[in-house]
Amino acid sequence: MSRTAALLLAAGQGRRMQAAVADKVLAPLAGRSVFAHSAAAFASSGVADFYVVVYRDTAQMIELSCYAPTPTHYVKGGRERQDSVANALAALPDDIDYVFIHDCARPLVRPEQLSALLKLVRRDGAVVLAHRIADTIKQLPAGIATAGPVRTHTLDRSRLWGMETPQVFARKLIAEAYAHVQRRGLSITDDVQAVEALGRPVTLLENLFPNPKLTTPDDLPQIEFLLTRASRPAD
Repeated sequence: MSRTAALLLAAGQGRRMQAAVADKVLAPLAGRSVFAHSAAAFASSGVADFYVVVYRDTAQMIELSCYAPTPTHYVKGGRERQDSVANALAALPDDIDYVFIHDCARPLVRPEQLSALLKLVRRDGAVVLAHRIADTIKQLPAGIATAGPVRTHTLDRSRLWGMETPQVFARKLIAEAYAHVQRRGLSITDDVQAVEALGRPVTLLENLFPNPKLTTPDDLPQIEFLLTRASRPAD
């Protein structure tokens, strides 16, 4: 029987929070910490047999341990997100077949979405929670500043999707992808990009619910509102 692990990433420095909170994944929103919302969704869904929590420092690890599902292994984060993921992948037991990778600064993930992602990854080997882009997106020439007039290029928004987390993979695929990234010295901003570098396809699971990432102080009231609304019973 296949076994699944969830990598819960909590080691980010949160520089764009401008010290609005001491630690964004431990900030209290809608009655519990940001990290606890994600941890509770995973625990409720039952999709993972094993957890790896990626932490920043010992003090943070102690606080995270109050909310983490079990069984959990703790791994210290690296300099960049991709280093943290590589550290967590290296810590997985040999019997893990599928891997969820989740940025815990996204506390609005839902248990039913996690179940749907697990079903798809077993079929396709790689799947990501994603949303359609509603804005018109302009591309600028490389190396051009925006201080003055620039020639812009409009991208076809019908083909544009915003990547979210969780991103879920067959363990062998994501291990191969990260080994490739490390060998080539590539810089990536999400795990799908690592799989793209191998030329491998990824399934998109459209998310019809808000799943923003807590990034700046302005995100705090918005995400608290969304969490509070999501916790209310349906009429």
